Amino acid sequence: MARLPQGSGLRPFLPGDTPLLAEIFRASVEELTADDYSQAQQAEWIARVDDEAAFGRKLAANLTLVATVAGAPVGFISLKGTESIDQLYVHPAAARQGIATLLSDALEKLAQARGARMLTVDASDSARDFYEKRGFKAQQRKTIQLGDEWLGHTTMRKTFAEAERKLQ
Repeated sequence: MARLPQGSGLRPFLPGDTPLLAEIFRASVEELTADDYSQAQQAEWIARVDDEAAFGRKLAANLTLVATVAGAPVGFISLKGTESIDQLYVHPAAARQGIATLLSDALEKLAQARGARMLTVDASDSARDFYEKRGFKAQQRKTIQLGDEWLGHTTMRKTFAEAERKLQ
C-alpha cells in the first residue's frame, strides 16, 4: 500500500468545496483515464461537471467525504443511498499515494454502520483494478451514452459478509 502524504485527513463535503472538487474531477478524468478512453469520451465525461451548481447539489444529496492534504482537498468519494459508490476521484498529483484507499476504507465503514450488506459501483475501465483489489467482483459490463460518445464501465459488487469470511 502506498504511504499517505503527511498531513492527510478526511472531512465531510462542504458546499464551498464544489468548484475545487469539480476541478479534481476534471483533472482526474483528463490525466488518469487516457489509457482507457479517447479524448472525445473524456470530454463528454468531464462535461458532466460543467454545471457546478448541479454537481454540488448531487454531492450534497449523497454522503460525500473529502480527502485533504495539509487542509487542501485532493480527492472525494460519494455514497448514494446506503450501498452504491457514486463517485471516487483523486487529483492526479495525489494519485497512487493511498488517498483513494483512505476514502474507500472510510466509506465502507460508514456504509456498514448504516446497515449496508454490500457496496456496488459502476467502475470505469481505469478504476476496475483498484476495486478488484478491494474485493469487488465484476457483475455486468455496461455502456452509457454521454453526449455523442459511449463509455464502457463494469458494475461491480462487494458483499461485506464474503469479505468478513475471507478474513476468518
